[in-house]
Amino acid sequence: MLQHLVLVALGKHAPRLVEELTKAILDCSCSISDSRISILGSECTILMKISGTWDAVAKFEDNLEKLATRLDLSIHSNRPQSLKSDNGLMPYAIDAICLDRLGVVHDIARFMANNELQIQDLYTNTYQAANTGTRMFSVHMTINIPGDSSISLVRNDFMDFCDQQNLDAIMEPVK
Repeated sequence: MLQHLVLVALGKHAPRLVEELTKAILDCSCSISDSRISILGSECTILMKISGTWDAVAKFEDNLEKLATRLDLSIHSNRPQSLKSDNGLMPYAIDAICLDRLGVVHDIARFMANNELQIQDLYTNTYQAANTGTRMFSVHMTINIPGDSSISLVRNDFMDFCDQQNLDAIMEPVK
């Protein structure tokens, strides 16, 4: 039976950082089941779920402190609990854009929490509009909607929320 380890790492971006981290994972006979790697300014953020036999994951865990020192990373890891099946959840993708302003992510997170919608992934970005130079904000997220919810009601409530917040948004099923 496969064991899992969730790894969160933060450090200065270096050209060989990801290659060296993935080599250390491979050297312990583990594999990467899920990952997100992002460069934010000069920092590299890494989220990974590592899988392997119990002894392979334990070997990797035992090497984490040395690996963190060698790669100059701050690393935190946890063994995730087994979750019950999410078969009753429907995944939907949301893309939204608005003028950049304080509290946009919080407002969206509050709407999701108040409507018992689960945020699975959330990516945000700020940029300057091409023609005007206006500072813009974009968010892409994947949410899970409970299977017993009315999709049309959730969509209508979300679009009303977006209108109130002056967000231009699209919500569609993940295919």
